[in-house]
Amino acid sequence: MNKPGHKHQDEFRAAVTMTVVWVASLTLIIIFVALFAGLLLDRLLNSKPLFTIVLTIASIPVTILATFRVVKAASSRIQPAEKKDKSEEEPHRGKDN
Repeated sequence: MNKPGHKHQDEFRAAVTMTVVWVASLTLIIIFVALFAGLLLDRLLNSKPLFTIVLTIASIPVTILATFRVVKAASSRIQPAEKKDKSEEEPHRGKDN
């Protein structure tokens, strides 16, 4: 019932799903840390929206860089599908020559 390539396809889907979950979680964490740090600094320094806006905007390139690194690391770990054994093709090639 299970096809030979089905296992690899399931592993690939699991790797992609985990990468997406990891990137989404990391993005939320970075943005919320920047937001709450900005709110805290604004409250401590009485400079209402300044630090909140600056840190939230500064979190955008940090999030993009983190996303790039996570996807790059995850994609380097994904193994390509194994190629079919060419032993069946070899005898046929010899007959043509």
